[in-house]
Amino acid sequence: MSEVRIAAEPRTVFGKGAARKIRRADKVPAVLYGHGIDPKHLTLPGHEVLLALRTPNVLIRLQGDGVDELALPKGVQRDPIKGFVEHVDLILVKRGEKVTVEIPVTTVGDVNSEGLLDQQLVQVAVEAEATHIPTGVEVDVEGLTVGTSITAGELKLPQGATLAADADVVVLHVIAKPVEAPAEAEEAEGEVAAAAEGEAAEAAAE
Repeated sequence: MSEVRIAAEPRTVFGKGAARKIRRADKVPAVLYGHGIDPKHLTLPGHEVLLALRTPNVLIRLQGDGVDELALPKGVQRDPIKGFVEHVDLILVKRGEKVTVEIPVTTVGDVNSEGLLDQQLVQVAVEAEATHIPTGVEVDVEGLTVGTSITAGELKLPQGATLAADADVVVLHVIAKPVEAPAEAEEAEGEVAAAAEGEAAEAAAE
């Protein structure tokens, strides 16, 4: 995983008023913590933070006055209407250490034509080296039949990642397609027949 470098400024003024002033300048208040250090209050450039957070579990290199650290986002507050970032909690990480993160689960292929895919989990917790966090895990569902389930323990995780979730939890399974009720089918056939008769009558009148 490549690093995203973001300039960080120490923040010494706190409170709602100070935070609003920071945001008006298109910047984001942030807190860096972890490894037993006292929390560091920072100000980060808003646009760069917004771009960085588009990547799940992005590794951020914070650089600035008295700051040169690697961090992972652990909490992001966004404006509920406009969506801009209001605050970021960052956890300090070191090269070589293991961290637990959630990575997205995506599927490839199509299940058997008689079934529907029911995905229970869209993310799964894994443990990985802080600078080599996988971007996600793919599950091949091609041809899976009704009744088939895949648990977290059956996922083929990327190299270097180990499962940090319950191995027995169901990630996805294949359910049967709903069968149209006879009454509904007859009603639909009646509507089609009525429409055909109407078209035939109109054609005769012409």
